[in-house]
Amino acid sequence: MTIARTASLPGRIGRRLGGILLAGLVLLLAACSTGPRISSELDPSADFSRYRSFAFHEPLAVETLGYSTPTSNQMRQAARAQLEARGYVYDASSPDLLVNINAYLQERVDVSSMPEVDYDYYYSYRARSYVAMPYWRDRTRVHRYTVGTMNVDLVDAGQRRLVWTGVAVGRVGRNSVEQRGARIDAAMAGIFARYPYRAR
Repeated sequence: MTIARTASLPGRIGRRLGGILLAGLVLLLAACSTGPRISSELDPSADFSRYRSFAFHEPLAVETLGYSTPTSNQMRQAARAQLEARGYVYDASSPDLLVNINAYLQERVDVSSMPEVDYDYYYSYRARSYVAMPYWRDRTRVHRYTVGTMNVDLVDAGQRRLVWTGVAVGRVGRNSVEQRGARIDAAMAGIFARYPYRAR
């Protein structure tokens, strides 16, 4: 009876491990397939049909030291391209909308534990052989990563009032200059995909 129970135990362990591994794989694929999380909010009392031109707030919120950088210039170019594609005209002297851009990084830590099985071998005098006995232990993994947030504000220039904001949040890795520019362009396009208006 003891040998029969011992023989069935690895089968149950294998099925349990298979379920855990499958769940982990599904979560991994879901994480890889998602881009930045994007949200937006608008002022329902604003009359967006009045807006036809834009300029940038000086300095941008992302330019914390008071001057532009290659990254902030890339953000300006990406935002300008999105607005001009929607019919808005850049007018630094008398804009209807002021565009402000902010971005920052946050360090995050994820700690996860996953059970795993291992075996010890004992000599059984009854079976006159070595018998494998499974035991469980937790494997802890610490993962450090960086989350980047970029938000775009559209401000009514005459009333100095925020009328629309879009935010993108996603993980940031080490990228080349070209890759960083492409990610900024993609994030900006995703943000403005939530902007429902065009200049008339």
